[in-house]
Amino acid sequence: MATPFFAGLAVAAAALAGRYGIHAWQAFKARQPTPRIRKFYEGGFQPTMTRREAALILGVRENATPDKVKEAHKKVMVANHPDAGGSHYLASKINEAKDVMLGKTKGSGSAF
Repeated sequence: MATPFFAGLAVAAAALAGRYGIHAWQAFKARQPTPRIRKFYEGGFQPTMTRREAALILGVRENATPDKVKEAHKKVMVANHPDAGGSHYLASKINEAKDVMLGKTKGSGSAF
């Protein structure tokens, strides 16, 4: 008498588990893919800018080509330009980073 009851209970539990699994799979497939966005340099600035810090600010490798440095400088500068609401200080640091990466200065420090 108890065996059919437990068999029915097991079938009902399996059906509910299957339903939960299907809903979980559909929710997993329907979620938005997370974009792999690179983060820009976070943190304070060193008194004398190094090549490593300049590369972190621009988001390039330390041995990047001049073309990649110029392209990265343009992208970061557009996002932080003073005419577009950005900071003059950040703009000067971005320009200094470009100069350090291109070898125009030795990172003598900011004007600020």
